[in-house]
Amino acid sequence: MVEQNKIDILHEPQAKRSLSEAILKRRDHEAEADYRLSVCMLASGSKGNAIYLSDGRTAILIDAGLSGIEIERRLRSRGLLPQHLQGIVVSHEHADHIHGVGVLSRRFNLPVYISRKTAAAASQLGNPHDIVHFECGSSFCINDLQIHPFSLAHDASDPAGFTIHCNGIKLGIATDLGIATSVVKEHLKGCTALILEANHDPDMLINGPYPWPLKQRIQSRTGHLSNAASQTLLDELIHDHLKHVILAHLSETNNTPQEALHAIESALVDTQVQVHVAKQNESGEILFLK
Repeated sequence: MVEQNKIDILHEPQAKRSLSEAILKRRDHEAEADYRLSVCMLASGSKGNAIYLSDGRTAILIDAGLSGIEIERRLRSRGLLPQHLQGIVVSHEHADHIHGVGVLSRRFNLPVYISRKTAAAASQLGNPHDIVHFECGSSFCINDLQIHPFSLAHDASDPAGFTIHCNGIKLGIATDLGIATSVVKEHLKGCTALILEANHDPDMLINGPYPWPLKQRIQSRTGHLSNAASQTLLDELIHDHLKHVILAHLSETNNTPQEALHAIESALVDTQVQVHVAKQNESGEILFLK
């Protein structure tokens, strides 16, 4: 069985809670002293997506799908300052990925890294401070962060997944994909950590309240990856040096964290992989990758 890897302090008596908080703070301090890349899921789901990454020198966002004010709030809730950001990388033009991009770019003078086709389709961007175009299949760097965008099967103009290489760490990000193509599988091999879509439970989707056309879109080859498909992909990506898997873009209507964890647990038998579930309504913990 997949076990929870976080200490739940929300329902402890006050005395125990204070002790648990102190332990967690000490662990966080120890982790911060020796890490090569940090990751924080600020939001994940159909209402907004944003991922914070930093190597200690360069901090960026992958997508900014909440309001600028809310992304600032969530950064500060984890002790992170928006003034330290040095860019926003955009995966595709859907509103839940770009809603706050323009305002954050203008407010903090941030360049926006985006493909030409996505920029042309992203009417909500407004006038960013600066735009830097990339192409899927060609790597680019933001200081020491080497970012490689690769094409996804999703119903957008030019949707991209990403691998980020830094200090010997490889992070893979693949959400908003209807199927895991051979391109996706190839690029996600050998990752230290994976942010992987587990959008819906097929039975919950089919029997749920969504209209039939929307159900068809979600389960199509250009929609979203199901829990079962996420497990199949993870089966192919498991290796001895994979340390973390973050399940992302869970549907609030057609999935639950428990269903997603149950679906992927068979892929993690006899491994030391830590599993995390990204949330829609609050930021996750900061993971320090070593």
